Amino acid sequence: MKLPILWQTALLLAASNVFMTLAWYAHLKNLADRPWWIAALISWGIALFEYMLQVPANRIGSSELSLAQLKIMQEVITLTVFIPFVVFYMQQPLKLDYLWAALCILGAVYFIFRS
Repeated sequence: MKLPILWQTALLLAASNVFMTLAWYAHLKNLADRPWWIAALISWGIALFEYMLQVPANRIGSSELSLAQLKIMQEVITLTVFIPFVVFYMQQPLKLDYLWAALCILGAVYFIFRS
């Protein structure tokens, strides 16, 4: 059974976001004692995997979704991946501000996906 395009896109974007989040922020924890350019090169290598998933996700999604819908979907997924990363991997406290940010993004979802 083939997944609907919306789900294919969402799953690929979610996987790409895991790599993106690691590339952007994991060096703050794991490479803090290394020069910035080493962190940049390692992050660049991780980001390659992000692009290998993100590009097909956007190509698949663009067959049924507008660019604005793809972007808002990406932002929702980014926040969904980022919050557990911050709390569990970076060991930062969970903040009520994350809820408010999520509610704002849900408003964006409503407006961009309404008929």
